[in-house]
Order: sequence, then C-alpha cells, then structure tokens
Amino acid sequence: MSEQRIVSARREIAADPTTIFDLLADPAKHQLFDGSETVVAGHPSNPDRLSMGAKFGMSMRLGLPYRITNEVVEFDVDRAIAWRHFGHHIWRYELEPADDGKTLVTESFNWGTSRFPPVLYEWAGYPKKHVANMTATLERLAAVVETTND
Repeated sequence: MSEQRIVSARREIAADPTTIFDLLADPAKHQLFDGSETVVAGHPSNPDRLSMGAKFGMSMRLGLPYRITNEVVEFDVDRAIAWRHFGHHIWRYELEPADDGKTLVTESFNWGTSRFPPVLYEWAGYPKKHVANMTATLERLAAVVETTND
C-alpha cells in the first residue's frame, strides 16, 4: 500500500472540462502548458490521444537533456487523467465542472507510490518545488484553453 505523500495545486479555469481534458490527453501539446519548463517535446511515435494504459514518451531537460516514457494509470474522460514513469510516482489532473462553464482543475504529485524511498524526494525538495511548478502549469493551461475559447 502506498503512503499518502501528495502535494497539489488548484485553479479555476474559464473553459469546460472537455476542452481541458482534450489538451491533457494530447501528449504532443504537453510542452505548451508545462510550468516546470522541463518538457521539451513529445515523441513522434506517441499516440494522438492518450487512453488507459497508453505509453508515451517525452523529451525532457533538467540541466541535461533526457527522454522519459510514461504510462497512463487513470483515464476518466473529462474528469481525471494520471500517468507515471519508471519511478512510479504519479502526476494526476482532476477536473470538476464549476459555474458558468468553468472547471476547477487540480494537479497533484504523489511520491508515496514511488519505487524509491520517499525521503529522497523530500530531501531534494521536490514536493515544495512541484507545488510551484504545478501552479505555473495551471496558469499556462488556463492561458492556452482560455485563449482558444475566445
């Protein structure tokens, strides 16, 4: 059983859940809203749309360039999507319809599911860093979908 080690950020976005979910489910567009500025690009062999169990690769840069493969571990259309890579910590987006066609979006990072000792993430300061990155991601996500809704 995994430990409850989760941090999250939340934002109301002026777009419907379908518009937001469609963006999250398109791996070619992840670099558009990545607030950590580590996602460089998706891989050409990625699926056009993610689904439960789908695998997708990302070119990343955290100091040095690297490539990572993720697997979708939760896929509830217009409500939630989550993925993990080899380390097994989970990135999750939850979408809740709100008033006036808006959506409350929560992004979370769960390192309690990791294959590595959770204390390593804490020692490196990732939970705190990820809250700032998730806040930036939600700002960028809003900017992308609110612009397309105008």
